[in-house]
Amino acid sequence: MIEQTDLVVDEWIYIPPSTLDSIDKITSDLTLEVMKKTAPSKKGLACRFTSRFVNGKDLILLYIAQDSYVIDVEDKIDATEIRRMIANSYSKFKEKYELRKLGTILHNTPLNVFDENNLDISEILPLLN
Repeated sequence: MIEQTDLVVDEWIYIPPSTLDSIDKITSDLTLEVMKKTAPSKKGLACRFTSRFVNGKDLILLYIAQDSYVIDVEDKIDATEIRRMIANSYSKFKEKYELRKLGTILHNTPLNVFDENNLDISEILPLLN
């Protein structure tokens, strides 16, 4: 059995820019870290997404959030299931961003799209088997 935990926002640091010529000059990046979790009768993965929005060198928003999957030790997880887990985590990450961005200058700025096709599952599978 696989259980997904609630998304936890670790960082939401918003610094409104003192000057901004154009919202088009804001750039952003998105990263994913996948970590192994263990317990006596369970195994799991933690998925942590980080998104940074900058204006030149000035930070506007640092947003870091993670959630976990708790899995029975005897359960076997394949690449398709890992992709599904990460896609679900990103969906929750994006949903939280969409709600929280409304009070910022980023209210019309979407997150970068996470392309799970570029994900190297071969590095993640050994964490669970």
